[in-house]
Amino acid sequence: MIRKSRVVLLCGFVLLLSAVTALTAEQTQAPPPAYAQRGEQTCLNCHGQSPIPLVLNTPHAVKADARTPFAQHACESCHGASPDHVTVSSTPTTVVFKGPKVSPVAVRNEKCLSCHESGLRMNWRGSQHQRNEVACNSCHTVHVNKDPVLVKTSQPKKCFTCHAEQRAQANRASHHPILEGKVVCADCHNPHGSTQDKMLARHRVNDTCYKCHPDKRGPFLSEHAPVREDCTLCHTPHGSTQVRLLKQRPPYLCQQCHDTSHHSGSPYGGETNIGGRAPQPQASGRGCLNCHSQVHGSNSPSGLYNLR
Repeated sequence: MIRKSRVVLLCGFVLLLSAVTALTAEQTQAPPPAYAQRGEQTCLNCHGQSPIPLVLNTPHAVKADARTPFAQHACESCHGASPDHVTVSSTPTTVVFKGPKVSPVAVRNEKCLSCHESGLRMNWRGSQHQRNEVACNSCHTVHVNKDPVLVKTSQPKKCFTCHAEQRAQANRASHHPILEGKVVCADCHNPHGSTQDKMLARHRVNDTCYKCHPDKRGPFLSEHAPVREDCTLCHTPHGSTQVRLLKQRPPYLCQQCHDTSHHSGSPYGGETNIGGRAPQPQASGRGCLNCHSQVHGSNSPSGLYNLR
């Protein structure tokens, strides 16, 4: 009987403790944020200068779509509840994306990721851009009819603001048509994060190249080992002073892996009239490609050594 009374007393104590905890949590819980009664109309009374009103023409402002900010609390869905922010001079209560009182990068990105964290953005956390404190609005512009970073002709300019080396390479004589607006950075890279090196959009360098160059995929009867391994062993993707984005002119590029012992003498075996050494004919012009024309591989039964 005594044991039963103790059990009842213990259960009662637990219930009382739970009730007190719930009451305390309810009392300490922050009041719900107060949003403006007239939504974006209230905000535009003060923030009506261009380009802010252009957001009304963007996908973010489609009220019929429940996923959009304007279907919730309009401007305040991204910037935070604002009725009292005009009275705060030193510490804004809203999320500020630009200006002298700009919010920290983590705060801005967290607001964007509250809606945009799936799909191509699922690897953002821990990505190279995230580790280097790149904010979403460093690349994206929301209050415009068309985000420039999503337009092929203007996307490279946005990327080149940070990637100056790639900009210089893209201006070389041999380059991918990036400046011409036919190829953009996002065709090869995923700026929102990737599990691959250099934030590649695909699993390997070669898989990325094969997207536009499927004829180099193979398999071939006669294969060239570097082609199967990594395209960047011979090519530089952003631009080169050599034709076809080659890292170096043949035969010097080829001789990084192939010596000349299989040919009838050194490529520099010829003598000149004034002394010294001159290249043999097979080493001039296109060099090795004069004979080994199918350098990526050949399906010809007589295409041994990629001759044809």
